[in-house]
Amino acid sequence: MPEGTFVIVGAGLAGAKAAETLREEGFAGRILLIGEEIERPYERPPLSKGFLLGAEPREKAHVHDPEWYGEHGVELRLGVAVDALDAAAHVVRLATGERIGYDRALLATGATPRRLDVPGARLQGIHYLRTMADAAALKQALVHGGRRVVVAGAGWIGLETAAAARAHGNDVTVIEPEPVPLHQAVGPEIGGMFADLHRDNGVDLRLEQGVAGFWGAGQVSAAVTSGGAEVPADVVVVGIGVQPNTRLAEAAGLEVSDGVLVDPSLRTSDPDVFAAGDVANAYNPLLGRRVRVEHWANALNGGPAAARAMLDREVVYDRIPYFFSDQFDLGMEMSGVAAPGEYDEVVYRGDRASGEFVAFWLAGGRVVAGMNVNVWDVTADVQALIRSGRPVDAARLADPGVPLADLR
Repeated sequence: MPEGTFVIVGAGLAGAKAAETLREEGFAGRILLIGEEIERPYERPPLSKGFLLGAEPREKAHVHDPEWYGEHGVELRLGVAVDALDAAAHVVRLATGERIGYDRALLATGATPRRLDVPGARLQGIHYLRTMADAAALKQALVHGGRRVVVAGAGWIGLETAAAARAHGNDVTVIEPEPVPLHQAVGPEIGGMFADLHRDNGVDLRLEQGVAGFWGAGQVSAAVTSGGAEVPADVVVVGIGVQPNTRLAEAAGLEVSDGVLVDPSLRTSDPDVFAAGDVANAYNPLLGRRVRVEHWANALNGGPAAARAMLDREVVYDRIPYFFSDQFDLGMEMSGVAAPGEYDEVVYRGDRASGEFVAFWLAGGRVVAGMNVNVWDVTADVQALIRSGRPVDAARLADPGVPLADLR
């Protein structure tokens, strides 16, 4: 087992779980977990779900209790950036000028929200949601209700934020260039269902138009759509995707393309540097291609997988992408990849109109993705169907009387 010093750059969920796994697997060397935020490692889903809704306290999002790091010999350095990684010298340089030698390093640097580059984009009242501090500021802006909220982007963050804003009693308008919400994530069929859900709950959806700019005298007062409409706004939330934080990897000469390129063991082009979480663009043997997954489960599972690979364990990271969301009275879990053009048809098990069903995306007769909506305890079966790669009978797949386990 390798010993010495392991440095983890990025103190989020992936980094914290990697540190935990290193100790669980018996690593006795030095572990440094370094993060730019002053907040100790936390999970991000509550930021647009339970914490933003006011249903969960801030502390529930944290990965470990404050004492855990000292008790397990993990040096937690918060509020400090890593300025450079010198792969040849096996050294990271902190923004303070301190240089730390490493035997192996893990990049868990995450991603940064894409910014809107339009007139008025720097006005007060325009929010991005990525950090705990972002969520706390947005919650403060929403919690008293009665505000006019504009959400730019109808992806997962945009829709969850819209639902939370409505729950707090605000008027909400969502502006989205695609024909339906979540178009690139789930396609037009299920995207249309989410459109209906939000409209039924009082959200004004402005589809097939983008945000061209903002008006306001210091504080935002309106958003202007690409169609020229002015939408009054006291609060704006921008959720137009993220970009992976690859600056360190690029400067270090690692291979980068839409993230840090890693093999199935999450090893980069340098044998002593690994990457996990949002920043890693990994070859997934099950899917037969590279994928960069921005969801919670990838950080939760990818950090431990990278840690084991750092210890020279045999690792093949072939997890099926997984995501969950709660919006209004809809709870769902999704497994697999269902982007437009990557499937032939959608098959439903159960009645869509009832709000309780499972949707399956098929390509060549094989299940490539599945979403259970207000139906629980079926994720393992859905993922087993995806993993099997075998053609299924669509009629039997749609029949609730046929156990999913019988279709594997």
